[in-house]
Amino acid sequence: MKFPFLASFILLCIIMNFNMRRVSRKAEQREENFWEKESRSNSVRKKSLENLEYIHIPVDLLPFGTAGDNPVLQSSEEELMALKDEKIVNLTGISNTDLKLEYGTANITPLTQYDQNYTALVCALQKWGKELYDQGRFEDSTSVLEFAVKTRTDITGTYRLLIDMYKTKLGFSESEIQKKLDGLVPIAKNLNSLSRNTILNMLPKEDSAAG
Repeated sequence: MKFPFLASFILLCIIMNFNMRRVSRKAEQREENFWEKESRSNSVRKKSLENLEYIHIPVDLLPFGTAGDNPVLQSSEEELMALKDEKIVNLTGISNTDLKLEYGTANITPLTQYDQNYTALVCALQKWGKELYDQGRFEDSTSVLEFAVKTRTDITGTYRLLIDMYKTKLGFSESEIQKKLDGLVPIAKNLNSLSRNTILNMLPKEDSAAG
């Protein structure tokens, strides 16, 4: 009885060792590929940034100047106005290596700043939209959060609030609600972010929407 058990144990050890070595080889290959790519990126010459998809804050279309004495609304407006004349680009999910390969090593500092500006933008928009929502200003909140979505924000709370307002706060008909929800789907599908699937799960599936 001991021999079959021993043979099985040895076989299991062999299989585990094989799998571990295969995983190790894959990890080594990934690391080698990364450093090869990083080496190439460091020799790419500076390229023009004029064709980047810059984001401009539509001051005239958002509810600026309506904060009253609400400190959260005040700080949100101030944070956004501070970004008004800054260069803002959504580079979510794009590695520094890929940025250097595309635009040159010398551009990594401004590109990093543009992306940091984007993070500050969508965080401020979420804070602003959430406070407007909490104050019962649903149309203003919708305007703010819809702009955030147009910039392809990956903040799940932004989509959650919009979905709730579309369904329950704005007096939309069923067809209007469906149209609004359907409009979020292609944006969510194209997010380059870990939160992509979470956001998609909040939205109607295409099959059910078609039915």
